[in-house]
Amino acid sequence: MPLTTSRISTDWPCQVKTPGTYDWERSAAKWLRELVPARYASYPALIRHPVLLARHAHLQVQQEIRVARTALQTARADLPRLGMPESVIEHTIKLYAAEVMQLQHIARSVRAVSEALVERGTTR
Repeated sequence: MPLTTSRISTDWPCQVKTPGTYDWERSAAKWLRELVPARYASYPALIRHPVLLARHAHLQVQQEIRVARTALQTARADLPRLGMPESVIEHTIKLYAAEVMQLQHIARSVRAVSEALVERGTTR
């Protein structure tokens, strides 16, 4: 599969240039760095190897999905004990549900970028 087909996917992040175009790897690394805690952005191995950065971003996003799902699943039981009114609980549940969906989209985007980076590495 040619690299340029990755751009067609709705999962491809708009912040990352089309694979195969000038400087696309740099735009991919910049976007991936925004997904990981700031301290990771300075690690030499992650700077030199965007595929490693993509792997870490994938792990980071998967963990965030687990956290958001746990928050969603426990909100109805935990929030009343914290004194939250029903309207706040309902709003919070909607917030967590939306966050899970957004994170799942980001995870698919990370996967698309990662696959393109790996493919770029194997075609050199």
